[in-house]
Amino acid sequence: MPGNLTLEALKTAVANGEIDTVIAAQVDMQGRLMGKRFQAEFFLESAVHETHSCNYLLATDMEMETVEGYKATSWAAGYGDYTMKPDLSTLRLIPWLEGTAMVLCDVESHSTHDHSTNAPVPHSPRAILQKQISVLENLGLKAMTATELEFYMFKQTFEEAQVSGYRGIDTISAYNEDYHIFQTTKEEDVMRAMRKGLYGAGIPIEGSKGEADSGQEELNVRYSDALDCADNHVITKNGCKEIAWAKGRALTFLAKWSDKHAGSSSHVHQSLWTLDDKPLFFDPDGQYGMSDIMRHYLAGLLAHAGEITYFLAPYINSYKRFAKGTFAPTKAIWSLDNRTAGYRLCGAGSKAIRIECRVGGSDLNPYLAISAMLAAGMDGINRKLELEDEFTGDAYAAEKARGIPQSLREAAIALDGSSMLREAMGDDVIDHYVRAANWEQEEFDRIVTDWEVARGFERA
Repeated sequence: MPGNLTLEALKTAVANGEIDTVIAAQVDMQGRLMGKRFQAEFFLESAVHETHSCNYLLATDMEMETVEGYKATSWAAGYGDYTMKPDLSTLRLIPWLEGTAMVLCDVESHSTHDHSTNAPVPHSPRAILQKQISVLENLGLKAMTATELEFYMFKQTFEEAQVSGYRGIDTISAYNEDYHIFQTTKEEDVMRAMRKGLYGAGIPIEGSKGEADSGQEELNVRYSDALDCADNHVITKNGCKEIAWAKGRALTFLAKWSDKHAGSSSHVHQSLWTLDDKPLFFDPDGQYGMSDIMRHYLAGLLAHAGEITYFLAPYINSYKRFAKGTFAPTKAIWSLDNRTAGYRLCGAGSKAIRIECRVGGSDLNPYLAISAMLAAGMDGINRKLELEDEFTGDAYAAEKARGIPQSLREAAIALDGSSMLREAMGDDVIDHYVRAANWEQEEFDRIVTDWEVARGFERA
């Protein structure tokens, strides 16, 4: 479901005084929206064609640091501009912001002379996914995906949480609210605003529920083609933060905000279809209804599970989530409807058959995560990899099963050494994100944590 506003409808709304602001946003490496707010009249005169942004936006960390070591840009290269090209199919109303519309932009190289020579920036998240989609289309295929989103909501505001150093903050509920109607009724003023606002923005919201710990929420968006799914994901995350802030609440998509609480995930459901909407993962005669294509695809996911983990778990904190008995996986194995496995077969025996990757945390960038999984799955198809036997039972207890990398350092090494991802995405793209992973590790290694001080201040 793309944006819900045509250019002509925007022109009419601007003329009528209903819309006065247009946000033009690109997606950064962390999956955040970065861009500008335009006076609507100027957007229609000029920025509807293109605008510009500093190229450091795709070579920075969570703190917006100008990180050294990137080939794409640097102080020596002068940190020039990229061109932001609005994708008008994503143009939409933003109901929770007064008089506001939004459009997502593709990121292109910037030529001061001949803009017709502008080319997509290879390491921009949207371009990475578009490349994988193009590979599929050339084979007569398309990927349908859905991302679930979990987060924690707090009684405090973002500002109060920040001032407190994120200590002593209270989750919106006092007990596990998984599927709990009464407790979620107490949070409904915020969650209802999210569902209504996002649906009004053209995001096909299905529903929300309490998740598996106190203050934990889950929001579900209807499946769509891969690019639309990723677009919906980033708009949803940004919208949830803005709506919570407007309601005086804070929330976090940190994968593991507390060692005393379960982590937050972003499970990714995926399947392949023909361009004329025939399901390619379904074969009524196959095991559980799995076609040979699905078996090869899943075999590819498993064969490259370690290599793609960085794109599912991109931060130091991401790896704190992988813990026994928390519904977060520790093993990269597949199983039928088994929430202890990293890859769960859903919709068995029906056209809705699909694989759910449970490895990704709520901190992932959906464009990168989906791209990596598509590349791995397609490698499985191209090489006709045989699918290993399904796992049954408690995967947490399976000591000899294929494990998920236990740290960002381990995942970065696997990413760097992935010939499959280098072939699918390009060396420059992989080198760019290996640098991002290494920088994150370098920064953590440099910092003295609260845990170290509390543990050793007196007793060391």
